Amino acid sequence: MKRKYAVNCSLLFAELPLLERPSAARDAGFGAVEFWWPWNGVPVPSDAEVDAFCQAIEDAGVQLIGLNLYAGDMAAGERGILSDPARGGEFRQSLEVTCLIAERTGVRMFNALYGQRLDGLTADEQDEAAAENLGYAARRVAEFGGTLLIEPLTRGLNGAYPLETAADAVTVLRRVGEPNVRFLFDSFHLAGNGEDLVKAVRAHAADIGHVQIADAPGRGRPGTGGIDFGALFGVLDETGYAGWTALEYTPQGPSGQEFAWMETFT
Repeated sequence: MKRKYAVNCSLLFAELPLLERPSAARDAGFGAVEFWWPWNGVPVPSDAEVDAFCQAIEDAGVQLIGLNLYAGDMAAGERGILSDPARGGEFRQSLEVTCLIAERTGVRMFNALYGQRLDGLTADEQDEAAAENLGYAARRVAEFGGTLLIEPLTRGLNGAYPLETAADAVTVLRRVGEPNVRFLFDSFHLAGNGEDLVKAVRAHAADIGHVQIADAPGRGRPGTGGIDFGALFGVLDETGYAGWTALEYTPQGPSGQEFAWMETFT
């Protein structure tokens, strides 16, 4: 099975201004890109900013295959707001911007970071808010064939983020109960939390909606850590995964020199 690679332009090509990254990805041989929310800490960017982002994708001639929903101030340590009952309006406002980007670019996969545990609220209160917001968002993006993705994150690097394992993510999927909410399988985060990646794929293959890869430890390109990518790709093929494999790793030098490993895994 020939693998479909996309490049995450929020980590790779980050040495360039945001709007130059899609064309840099194209020049490196990629036809598909994904991004985190492009406007850190800003739920509703200006029309001009949204237009410039979409135009950069269009001008580069690449496909935008994934976009993170607004996740608060990531640079300050936030990892999503949808589990905060006080920020539901902010989340829903930003979602309308996401839908405009989807209409313009055709992007259909949206990573919905869950949010961290907050003092003064019970886990149940936060989980209820998250389920409500995720259900709303799932139904909204379903109007144009969109899919929400739920991602576990590495313990110790992302504050009090409650989703750490594949099972944690799948529990959220079941709680929300919408058919277009899927599991984002990220090799770096799962391996960093001690998951056996091959077993996790086999156990949750039916729920995997997207795959992102980086080695662990270190979040570098494959071959810089301890993950057996031959085994991981083998089990993904075995279980019938035919979606995108997004490269979401931190370059150790110029981004354009970070892809030689792909010759081994086509």
